[in-house]
Amino acid sequence: MPMISPRPLRIWQLGDRRLELGRRTLLMAILNLTPDSFYPASRLPPDAVVEAAEAALAAGADLLDLGAESTRPAAEPLPPPQEQARLLPALERLRRRFPQIPLSVDTRHGETARAALAAGADIINDVSGLADPVMLATAAGAGCGLVLMHLRGCFATMHRLPPLADPVDEVTRGFRALLARARAAGIAADRIVLDPGFGFGKNLGENFPLLARFDSWHAFGRPLLAGVSRKSFIGYALAAPPSPAAPPSPPVPGASPQLPPPDARLYGSLAAVTAAILNGAHLVRVHDVAAARDAARVADAILAANPVESPAG
Repeated sequence: MPMISPRPLRIWQLGDRRLELGRRTLLMAILNLTPDSFYPASRLPPDAVVEAAEAALAAGADLLDLGAESTRPAAEPLPPPQEQARLLPALERLRRRFPQIPLSVDTRHGETARAALAAGADIINDVSGLADPVMLATAAGAGCGLVLMHLRGCFATMHRLPPLADPVDEVTRGFRALLARARAAGIAADRIVLDPGFGFGKNLGENFPLLARFDSWHAFGRPLLAGVSRKSFIGYALAAPPSPAAPPSPPVPGASPQLPPPDARLYGSLAAVTAAILNGAHLVRVHDVAAARDAARVADAILAANPVESPAG
């Protein structure tokens, strides 16, 4: 019986730009303009964004992902005009400095997406999963690249939800609904990358099945992105290592276990990045580009040892 490649080749269309994904892992560097990001070391003043981008690209980043609104649990919502005031000047500087680098904007607001695309963004990274109807119309009309992330609940409640019976099934059903909504709005499938949304409406232990069965979502025929960098579920595993027979279980909803802080989660993040790649992630979104680059190179070498290659699609 022929083997199936753990990472099928896929095509991602970004306007007129065509990216082939799957031969190696692409690194999406996080550039945070948020003064309240969950990882304090990632917070950038606006005048430092070009320097940070240069460092990320020198370290091996393939794409830059710029965000101006924190989506950590219980973060204060940022109105689109304030988000744009933070975001657009930095985006315009990046576009002028790096005309050939794919630029992604992390936003849930259709108004901000529209302004960002006009300022030169290639990709909209929608962490709300098309919750804003303006986002649907904007993405359909622009023909931009689009990352669709699975979000359970909403940003105000996602950290207080009851446990899931099957987190992978929950994400699978969510992806099916997202793709149907995008298709109905006229968004071409080749513009879409899927992201299961680690930590977004999944209790701490519920993220590990998503990593273990990440390859389940190749059935949708779209590239897959993993954003695991320094997230709380990694701290959860570091604080209470699971036994092989008993993987981490979700905590009581609303509980706040003592976890190692984000700046102590680098090595755990690299383990999660490696696991995601070995289970088929085409892209990884990371804070620590140089470290993730080395982890990805080793994981890619392991994948390359499998000689079976599936056709692009």
